[in-house]
Amino acid sequence: MNRQLGGWHSPSLNKHMEIASYGHYGFALLMLPTAAADYLEYERFLLINAIKPHIESGKVRVFSINSINSESWLNSDMHPKHKAIRHQQFNSYVFNEVVPFIKTNTSEETPIITCGASLGALHACNMFFKRPDLFAGTIAMSGNYNLSTYTKGYFDDDVYFNSPEHYLPNLNDDYYLPRIKASKHIHILTGSGDYETPEASIRFSNLLHSKGIHHELDVWGHDMPHDWTTWRAMLPYYLESRF
Repeated sequence: MNRQLGGWHSPSLNKHMEIASYGHYGFALLMLPTAAADYLEYERFLLINAIKPHIESGKVRVFSINSINSESWLNSDMHPKHKAIRHQQFNSYVFNEVVPFIKTNTSEETPIITCGASLGALHACNMFFKRPDLFAGTIAMSGNYNLSTYTKGYFDDDVYFNSPEHYLPNLNDDYYLPRIKASKHIHILTGSGDYETPEASIRFSNLLHSKGIHHELDVWGHDMPHDWTTWRAMLPYYLESRF
């Protein structure tokens, strides 16, 4: 399997940001880390190994980036307003730096699907719903799509516009909504085992239904906890059966 590590100094974040890529061909899968993890997390916890056959066959090329959650929502020492600002800078990094990097290393026509687990699922969904002109869909595993879950009561425009449960009900424009509805790859997955919150995915699915957004909700069983065993089962299955 072709594996490349790289990075650059991000103007958006004013810090060096690493990126890993796996594979040589196929649609692009942009992976957002869980919690405060880094760009090699999915490799360390063997999720890359679990999808290796699809990478080697040329079905998918994976790009994995760092999070800055420890500099935003998970940093208890920061003022909430500054957390929100930092999160917006992360969005700018992904939209204006990571996406062009992926296009340069694949092609302008290569579709990009966002993907993540836990807090990474929220970010993956948010990236797609904010910019369906850049991304073709999302695979979100074990997420909660209400950002205020992480803000300890703080709420402003930056929270609102990064919380899909808040902004999607009011999205009625003629540009973004039709592009969202055109996607064939909105996959909302969750387990029902220990530490999972399937009600969050069900609630989000009901919201998408109310907007006429075609998607797939898949609630796995009580033997599927909020852990890597679940995500190592989910992602290979979806790459095999849906792409």
